[in-house]
Amino acid sequence: MATTPERIPADGDPAPIERLDASMVALSFVDNAGITRVKAVPGQRLEPAARYGVGVSPCFETFAFDDLMAIGRYLGGPDGDLRLIPDLSMLTELACQPGWAWAPTDKYNQDGTRFAACQRHFAARQTAAAQAAGLRLSMAFETEWAVGRADGADGFTPAIHGPAYGLIRLGQVADYAADLVAALERQGVAVAQFHPEYALAQLELSVEPSEPVAAADEAVLVRHTIRQVSARHGWRALLAPCIEPGGAGSGAHLHLSVTDAEGPLFAGGDGPHGMRRTGEAFLAGVLRELPALVAVGAGNPASFLRSEPSRWAGVWQCWGRETREAALRFVTGVRGTESWAANAEIKCFDATGNPYLIVGSVIAAGLAGVAEQLRLPVEITGDPATFDAEARRMSDVRRLPTTPSEAADHLAASTVLAEAMGVELHDALLTVRRAEAERYAAASAEELVALTRWRF
Repeated sequence: MATTPERIPADGDPAPIERLDASMVALSFVDNAGITRVKAVPGQRLEPAARYGVGVSPCFETFAFDDLMAIGRYLGGPDGDLRLIPDLSMLTELACQPGWAWAPTDKYNQDGTRFAACQRHFAARQTAAAQAAGLRLSMAFETEWAVGRADGADGFTPAIHGPAYGLIRLGQVADYAADLVAALERQGVAVAQFHPEYALAQLELSVEPSEPVAAADEAVLVRHTIRQVSARHGWRALLAPCIEPGGAGSGAHLHLSVTDAEGPLFAGGDGPHGMRRTGEAFLAGVLRELPALVAVGAGNPASFLRSEPSRWAGVWQCWGRETREAALRFVTGVRGTESWAANAEIKCFDATGNPYLIVGSVIAAGLAGVAEQLRLPVEITGDPATFDAEARRMSDVRRLPTTPSEAADHLAASTVLAEAMGVELHDALLTVRRAEAERYAAASAEELVALTRWRF
């Protein structure tokens, strides 16, 4: 491997490709089902690929997670072609996959114009809309996964055992964790924390925040690195939302903070827990759109096996400070750190959601809240599952969608997300979610787990 930095910056560098020390380059995009698809080129072919793109069929816009295609109003079917243009500012030599590099791509039409349904460009558009409104966002995804033995079987055999968050469990993955963090750091990903988690053979990793598109890029890179390092240790990484029916699952929680020219919006104000008025309005907009956001970030049929009350999965449309049963958890940080530590966590997402769609949709929801000057309702404490009917009515707590069809209906009804995405992207995502919902409406929990186990 080269001794130069493995993330090669394009800005200000006249020849970033010349410094590439990789024989092959993976060019990725994430479809509306949350599957990361890829085309690869030899390293010496990266320059023409960056100039003219690599061809890919638009049929993937309506592929479901099972690789079966649906037909939407605007997209789907065998016709047409797109060009994948790699973003060289994110070109990364892969410590987890020696001899290879990786770059995320944007989708263009053959005439050189932007493809209307490009998910990564949607995230960039919403980031630009926030900047035009004077707002800057920082985001980061948490990654949860379970490690199983690669024994040739299609099922899941836990590779580690021991108490949740236990030192016993950590001891069994000590070398693996060190290798994983080292690979990520060499790839330019700043790791904040690693620990054994609650569910069966489950681990969690957190990274430092980035601007929204980069945060989504890093989510893709982190997950690929986890899979590759796991394989080198003789394990398989399971990132699907349900590990075992009836048990706790794996999420992909999104943390976010917002600032303007005067500073952070989640501290230094006279609103709830120090929020400034614009920060409260942003979160109120996110809270309002949560039922539709479920279809974006956790709309797979298997997602609803994880989305059960009293599992800290964020299944309630409500908010609270450090309230882990609420879908929107507000984190102030310890005293003295509020100005840089205060953030919000959206807990209802998992790895079946396209991270670019997630960050773009959350920004769109928040900006709508700011435009309408929304206010947050009364916060909750405790577990809404224990509330009686009167307490739930008084606190205005609602259960988030419990089926993929219900979530898709909320997405269809969301004028905020429809307007932000545009008709092509909104319809394609809705087509995928409804196709998955209909195809697996009668599937058992065991069948859904088996179908999704190694897809993400």
